[in-house]
Amino acid sequence: MKKKIQIVSMLCVLITNGLFAQESFKVMFYNLLNFPLETNVPDRIQYLDNILDNYQPDILTVCELNNVSGANTVLQVLQNRVSEDFRSAVFTLNTSDDNLGNQNDLQNLIYYNSSKFILESQDVVTTIYRDFNHYKLKLNSVNQDSNPVYLDVIVCHLKASSGTDNQALRLEMVQDLTTYLNTFPSNSYIMLAGDLNVYTSSEPAFQELLDNTNNIVFTDPANKVGSWHNNTNYIDVFTQSTRTQTGLGGSIGGFDDRFDFILTSTNMLSNADLYYADSSYQVYGNNGNISCYNNEIKDIECSGSDFSSEIREALYYFSDHLPVTLQLETNEALLNIQTYNIESFQIIGTNLIENTLEVRINNQSYQTKKLNIFNTLGQVVKTVPLDASKTISIDVSNLNNGLYYITMSNTNVKPLKFIKSN
Repeated sequence: MKKKIQIVSMLCVLITNGLFAQESFKVMFYNLLNFPLETNVPDRIQYLDNILDNYQPDILTVCELNNVSGANTVLQVLQNRVSEDFRSAVFTLNTSDDNLGNQNDLQNLIYYNSSKFILESQDVVTTIYRDFNHYKLKLNSVNQDSNPVYLDVIVCHLKASSGTDNQALRLEMVQDLTTYLNTFPSNSYIMLAGDLNVYTSSEPAFQELLDNTNNIVFTDPANKVGSWHNNTNYIDVFTQSTRTQTGLGGSIGGFDDRFDFILTSTNMLSNADLYYADSSYQVYGNNGNISCYNNEIKDIECSGSDFSSEIREALYYFSDHLPVTLQLETNEALLNIQTYNIESFQIIGTNLIENTLEVRINNQSYQTKKLNIFNTLGQVVKTVPLDASKTISIDVSNLNNGLYYITMSNTNVKPLKFIKSN
C-alpha cells in the first residue's frame, strides 16, 4: 500500500508539472544573403549548419531566400541538426509590383518545429515593393481544441538604402501592413520579423509600427529604441555589416547598423498564454563589445563571453547580417514537448495516440528493462518487456481515452506522457 501511495504521489506531481509547467520557444530571424544564388563564398551551407546546430531554434524566419531548392536545403539542415519534426510553410514567389526593380528572387519563409506548432494558414500582403508573408501558427497544446493559442508571424524585407525617397517607400509598405492588420482581433499575438532597413526609430515606417492608434501596436522587446546608425550606444543590437572585406557578397560597411528586428505586439509583454521572455532578445553573434564598431564580426575586437570565434566566423562567411533571436514562453502544456533524456528513450512522432505508441530506445543498456504504462491513478495498465530492438510498437488500442505516463523500470529516467485519444 505504501508503494502505491508513493507512485500516486509521484504521478500527481508529474501531472501538475506536465499540465502547468512553463514552456519556452527559441525564435530566430535571419537575412540569408541571397541564398543559394550568392556563391562568392563556396559551400556556404556548412556555416548555416554550424549556426543552426548551435542555436537550436523552434521557429526560424528568413528573408533573401532565392528559390525552392534553397528553401529545401535549409529545411534539411534543420531536420538533421535540430529536429526531424521541422517543417516549412509553402515556398511562394514575391507577388508585389516590381516596377522599382526586380525583387522576385528575394523571398521570405518560416520554418517551425511541428511537434510544438501547427501551421494553420499562410497569406501574402502585397505592397509597392516586396511582400509581407503572414503565417498563422497554433500552439500544439493539450488544450488546443478548448483554448487554442495562435501566433501570427509576419516576415518582411523593407526597401533598402537611405534617403527620403526610400524612407517614403518603406512607410508605404508598412501602411499596407497596417491596413491588413486592421482586420485582426485586437488581442492577437503577433510577431513581426524582418530586415526593416531603418536607420533610426524616428523614421516614419518605424513610427507607423509603434503608432498607438493602430489596431495592432508593435513594441521593441529589446527596449532599444533610438538613433542606431553609427551610434555605439546601441552596439549590442547592431546586426550589419559582418564584413569589411570585398569579394564575399553583400554589404562591406563593417559593424555599424541595426537593420534586423523581431518586434512583438504589445500584449505579448503581459499576457499568460504566449509572451516574450524578459531579457531574452539577443543579436546572435554580437558580444556587445564596443571595440567591434566598424570591424568584422570574426575579428578579435568582437570577442566576448557569449559567442565564440568559431560561431562568429560561421556568421561572417554565411551572411553580411547577424540573426536576431528571442524566446517566447507559455503556461500551456504541449502535447509533444520532450521531458525525457535523449540518452534514454523517446516517443516517436506525436504523443497524441490513437492505437499504437511508437517508442525509440536510445540507450541499448536498457534492453533488459521493462516499460510500464501508468494511468493518472498510479495504476500500471500495461507492461512491455524490452529487447535488442531500437524501436518498439505498443498497442494501446484497449486503453481508455486520457492521459498516461510511460516509465522505465529500475531507472531514474524521467517518465514520458502521452494522451490516448480516438
